[in-house]
Amino acid sequence: MTTTEMPAVTECTVAGCSYNTHDGCHAYAITVSGVNGAADCGTFIPLSRKGGLPKVVTQVGACSRTDCVFNSSLECSAADVRVGPGTGGHAANCLTYTPA
Repeated sequence: MTTTEMPAVTECTVAGCSYNTHDGCHAYAITVSGVNGAADCGTFIPLSRKGGLPKVVTQVGACSRTDCVFNSSLECSAADVRVGPGTGGHAANCLTYTPA
């Protein structure tokens, strides 16, 4: 059996996300999705209640942006991932996304 280390989410500056505490993501893992040309953080939840785990190194669980240079068989191969506010109606984006 082979174990794969997934990249850590080293920064999240989306203040309106329930998983964000002090610019850190506290979800166990995030999913990077893709609609309308953006690499959205599919784990974004806009609630006033905070969620997630108190001590966690969040990682990328899956990535459906097959056009990203870091996407290898729907897994992220980047060294780390940053998430930030989206643009154009997107709430949160993977800022590490790089088109192939």
